[in-house]
Amino acid sequence: MKLNDIIEAVHGEWLVCCDSECEINYGFSSDLMSDALALIQQYSEETVLITGLCNSQSIRTADMLDIHTILIVRGKKYNEEEIALAKEMKINVMTTPLTMFETCGILHAKGLKSV
Repeated sequence: MKLNDIIEAVHGEWLVCCDSECEINYGFSSDLMSDALALIQQYSEETVLITGLCNSQSIRTADMLDIHTILIVRGKKYNEEEIALAKEMKINVMTTPLTMFETCGILHAKGLKSV
């Protein structure tokens, strides 16, 4: 899936757009970044991190895992400092008003695979 397809599917909006054409084939959802660090082993560049954790920890975790896209649920948004950090690290950031459960269900139904 292209990122614009993901945004459309979950009624989302861009917070940081570094590369809207990158291909996303996998999804991982968690608010515990320790789970992300433990469970995301491969396909990182093709993975969207879906989370409600709306602080720099999610950005830094994505960077450590070489994940280029974060989707924040429940309409949350990063503050200006966190947006600047995501831009610096070249991480795409989107937000959706949907819950994590709804977001994952929609994206899975559209063909996104689980990590």
